Amino acid sequence: MLGLNHSFVSEFILIGFSTFPHLQMVFFLLFLLMYLFTLLGNLFIMATIWSERSLHTPMYLFLCALSISEIFYTFAIIPRMLVDLLWPLHSIAFLACASQMFFSFTFGFTHSFLLTVMGYDRYVAICHPLRYNVLMSPRGCTCLVAWSWVGGSFMGTVVTTAIFNLTFCGPNEIHHFACHVPPLLKLACGGNVLVVARGVGLVCITALLGCFLLILLSYAFIVAAILKIPSAEGRHKAFSTCASHLTVVIVHYGFASVIYLKPKGPKSLEGDTLMGITYTVLTPFLSPIIFSLRNKELKVTMKKAFLNKLFLQN
Repeated sequence: MLGLNHSFVSEFILIGFSTFPHLQMVFFLLFLLMYLFTLLGNLFIMATIWSERSLHTPMYLFLCALSISEIFYTFAIIPRMLVDLLWPLHSIAFLACASQMFFSFTFGFTHSFLLTVMGYDRYVAICHPLRYNVLMSPRGCTCLVAWSWVGGSFMGTVVTTAIFNLTFCGPNEIHHFACHVPPLLKLACGGNVLVVARGVGLVCITALLGCFLLILLSYAFIVAAILKIPSAEGRHKAFSTCASHLTVVIVHYGFASVIYLKPKGPKSLEGDTLMGITYTVLTPFLSPIIFSLRNKELKVTMKKAFLNKLFLQN
């Protein structure tokens, strides 16, 4: 499936942090703390949602699925990156590289699809409140989550199969800290590399822009509906239910646009590495913070659960 018989390369060398030799220990400690916070933050959100019956609603079901996809996404990249920051040998086997790309794209695009579904959920809640229980039934919500995971798996399969069916017959040094598409394409040889590069780029950009446009469309209707609410308190309450989701969308697609839509020009290893960190480490780190602070109901429930636990322990 991955074209092993067509490749002369059995392993790759990840050299993403080789240009920061004196900062590797600093990076290791910083990224380890951010990864642990991301992991614990998402687990705390999930535990709060599952333990509190008042949060057993579609919006928080989607948030729980989002936390799961975020945990898997970071697990596919960051632990390996932390090991490479400490270990002098940065080699990664061919199949391990393919697996990392598959899981990172699968959970990354699952994240984007779930954000789109959450935008639709907010649209239905504000624009069609009387039909909300019908349109967002438990079965319907489960189907939306399932299709998000299926869509993410499809994207991961398409991209990984396309890239690793290429022939790698030259240098094996990946100018990145993970098995990312652009640096891998630079190592491929053959007449079909340009076609694959354009095809993969078109598929990824189309999926991301499609999700982003659907979210924008949802919020266009949401804003129109909110402006029709007569009281300022009602408008504020309606918008507050969307604030955390909208903030995460801006952060998610803002950093994604830096990766996928950056203009072509002179590139440096340092620049590519730092831009990769923003999307791989920083975005997952900010997501649980935003949902914990910007979602009032979740924030109050988490605070109550924490205080109750602390009180019982004392």
